Amino acid sequence: MPHILVVDDDREIRDLLAKFLERQRLRVTSARDGKEARRAFLNGHFQLVVLDLMMPGEDGPELARWLRNESSVPIIMLTAMAEETDRIIGLELGADDYVTKPFNPRELLARIRAVLRRTGEGEDKSHEGGAKTYKFSGWLLETARRRLLDPAGIEVAITGGEYELLVALLDRPNRVLTRDMLLDLLRGRQAGPFDRAIDVAVSRLRRKLEDDGRHSQLIKTVRGGGYVLSTPVERN
Repeated sequence: MPHILVVDDDREIRDLLAKFLERQRLRVTSARDGKEARRAFLNGHFQLVVLDLMMPGEDGPELARWLRNESSVPIIMLTAMAEETDRIIGLELGADDYVTKPFNPRELLARIRAVLRRTGEGEDKSHEGGAKTYKFSGWLLETARRRLLDPAGIEVAITGGEYELLVALLDRPNRVLTRDMLLDLLRGRQAGPFDRAIDVAVSRLRRKLEDDGRHSQLIKTVRGGGYVLSTPVERN
């Protein structure tokens, strides 16, 4: 039973989500602020965090930075309605998805399940089939352990969203993938006219791959097209 940490200063939202998600066979722990969230996170094992972006005291972005420093646990941000800047901030901080307020609990449930599927959290991996390794430009990605190793053999922490984006690119090397194609592969939905989710995700992945200079060599931008992984990939 996946364990979800819900962090929101609104008691009604916390209680509503706890009751609803528990009826959907999810275990829920609630926190009203950053202090409670940190304590709960350090004392428990969570597969996903639902985090309100705007909270008094320690706000969502500050807590998200702390969570990213502590682990790669998937994060779904709750953001203000129609605030594109809030969504971009959340994604830049490493959130895997976002839901705008007010929201339908069933939409949030669908996003939670989608993120858990993408990240493999909460699944029994003892008999996982089809595990692969990808070798590219000295890097190694092990899908069985969802582990990325740099050319020196040192593990580099990546989020669930970064992992899925990297796999999508590695499965299609030297092929131009538009933003809509990548969004469809990763999220199963179309991009809005100002949706920078893929651009933010690519930027974060480039930094992890030490490919974030003005002239990226691994993940190249195709003007008016999208992105292409420009390197040979060896799959085993």
